[in-house]
Amino acid sequence: MKRRSWGLVFRNAAEGVVYGLRTQRNVRVHTGAAFLMCAAGVFFGISKMEWLFVLTAIFLVLVTELMNTAVEAAVDLAEPNIHPLAKAAKDTAAGAVLLAAVFAVIVGCIVFAKPVLRWLGLS
Repeated sequence: MKRRSWGLVFRNAAEGVVYGLRTQRNVRVHTGAAFLMCAAGVFFGISKMEWLFVLTAIFLVLVTELMNTAVEAAVDLAEPNIHPLAKAAKDTAAGAVLLAAVFAVIVGCIVFAKPVLRWLGLS
């Protein structure tokens, strides 16, 4: 078996990210939210430790969204009809995205609560 070059490996991975952005509304929504959170982090001058948590949450959501997209595509290819196991696979992958998104919201609340309240003059 011929090994693929590193350049081809990275190009294929980038094509996967682009596919997710082009075809999946939720990937675009979460990417938009990620940009807003990064802008908020810059605006409020969050610490390095806070950046680590925010970026971890952002990438966790985006990674799970892309994995969900991969699971859905593979399941649809293998079983185009509605099947209980196909539904379970898709629902479980979507559940992983939900948990990642809840984690991201919790991180956002912890990191941004004080700066936002201070900015609003409520603290």
